[in-house]
Amino acid sequence: MSKWVWKGMKTGKKTTGYPDVPETAAGVSPGLPEGASGTISAGRCPCSTDAGSQETQRMKPDIRRCLHCFRCHPSRSGQPDWQGGYEWAAATAADAQLGAAFSHSVHLRVVDAGACDACISEVKQIGKPYYNIHRLGFFITPTPRQADVLLVVGPVPENMIAPLKKAYAAMPAPKLVLAAGTCALTGSVFGPDFSGGTGVGDILPVDVEIPGCPPPPLALIHGLLVAVGRKSPAGPAYRDSAGRARRKQ
Repeated sequence: MSKWVWKGMKTGKKTTGYPDVPETAAGVSPGLPEGASGTISAGRCPCSTDAGSQETQRMKPDIRRCLHCFRCHPSRSGQPDWQGGYEWAAATAADAQLGAAFSHSVHLRVVDAGACDACISEVKQIGKPYYNIHRLGFFITPTPRQADVLLVVGPVPENMIAPLKKAYAAMPAPKLVLAAGTCALTGSVFGPDFSGGTGVGDILPVDVEIPGCPPPPLALIHGLLVAVGRKSPAGPAYRDSAGRARRKQ
């Protein structure tokens, strides 16, 4: 054991400095389009909300549906601006946070509601040494009865609606719901079918939305910090195409 302690002291701290300092390591985020209108030169983004005429192919990306297909990346002439950050979480209501009493002690119940495993893979990363959400006071719990936050990924197929509602009902108040990933926000790119509905917001009152396919670990951490009021939410461009809040009352 003493050798491991000595090795750790020589190696030094390797955990990210976020949120105290911005993360500058390469590969921590694929980025997202800014949301401004642009021109598609070849094909159409799956998240396009306004294709316009066939001649101009005008479009406006819907951040909630972004798949990181990079068809609107600025490397293509005339595309929308691109931002390489990771603070994407948007609050759906002004009171969508737990408050100061929970600022450094929050338990999460993660529910895989039919995800393809991409989002789950990213959720697993936030508990590993580099991101280490324990240092920020977040802990994953196996039971909703001890959870303050329900973190849901996946499109919520029909057979997951009842279990998801039961998990939410078992949580003590106050409680919040975080929907993470394109499928959780919109019900997947394929639309409503046997494998997915229209998103978590049609089942539960979503308080914080985290876009991305999948959202990177730092975007998930930003969402958790927004939930406890330790970070400001992203702007309205990260909500739906009309700028509306998605919270189900």
